[in-house]
Amino acid sequence: MKIVLTGGGTAGHVTPNLALVPLLEEQGYSIHYIGSKTGMEKKLVEDAGIPYKGISSGKLRRYFDIKNFTDPFRVIRGIGEARRTLRALRPDVVFSKGGFVSVPVVLAAHHLKIPVVLHESDMSPGLANKICIPYCVRICCNFPETTASLPEGKAVVTGCPIRRELTEGSREAGLAMTGFTGSRPVLMIMGGSLGSVCVNNAVRAILPELTKTFDVIHLCGKKNLAPELEGTPGYVQYEYISEELKDLFAAADCMISRAGANAICELIAMRKPNVLIPLSAAASRGDQLLNAESFRKQGFSEVLQEEELVEDALLVAVKKVWAEKEKYIKAMDASPLRDGAEAVVDVINEVAGTAAR
Repeated sequence: MKIVLTGGGTAGHVTPNLALVPLLEEQGYSIHYIGSKTGMEKKLVEDAGIPYKGISSGKLRRYFDIKNFTDPFRVIRGIGEARRTLRALRPDVVFSKGGFVSVPVVLAAHHLKIPVVLHESDMSPGLANKICIPYCVRICCNFPETTASLPEGKAVVTGCPIRRELTEGSREAGLAMTGFTGSRPVLMIMGGSLGSVCVNNAVRAILPELTKTFDVIHLCGKKNLAPELEGTPGYVQYEYISEELKDLFAAADCMISRAGANAICELIAMRKPNVLIPLSAAASRGDQLLNAESFRKQGFSEVLQEEELVEDALLVAVKKVWAEKEKYIKAMDASPLRDGAEAVVDVINEVAGTAAR
């Protein structure tokens, strides 16, 4: 069997695809990837050793931009390029993780009568996935609430594919990397793949208080290091971590995180008590707000809005989560949400098998 994966623009549209690769390989799939010509997915996929084809893609914006007049032509060009690639590869199934590069691929696959399985991570579908949904035979999702906005008979609640290696980290290796002894609880902060100035500032404002209780690992994003804090006892900061992330996760006892769907699904898969700071509606379409609220209602997370990051609100939230950590872990243990990789591959197998017959 042959499968084409697609998705790109952010790490959140790529890492779930890469999480599927080991399972797909174990089942004998020949795997290919279609992404953009210059997006971040190109390096991530090629580093994973997967054949990669770049196509033209344009962003579909909800706001005025001069590129709105030119990008539709890039999308049309991308559809043609995707059709030629899919004709040459003749895959049994296409799996789309979203992002604007996926739109030409899904439309081309539909035209060639190649079945498409799509995954929607957030509570509500983004614009690219909304365009693609009518052309898909199955739509995998993370949240039961999402099924209400999807076509009847197409939706399957699978959870999000989690990179297998994230659950195979070594606490000892993580502590050795940071120089921490393990005698104190470890708090890790993640602001998304690009970091978050808002979260970084809030954490650094209360750092003297945090380090009275915790050893702190701060993943602050590219160009967001604070040189003046280098050497602070109980605090280490990194722009970005790839290979060693699994070890830092293993070392962490508690988390502060944005509320991107992939990030929070990783937190629940690894049972990490957490404080979520969702991206505000002013800076996004509001999907992180919905994700965070769902996790709050289910008892998995404490949630702080960006507007609430004043004075010691974040410190109070972290202390609350740590003091009641067993309650949060118990709620996550009782949840059916797990690593969704096997469930997604089951759907892919069903669709690919039907297409083959």
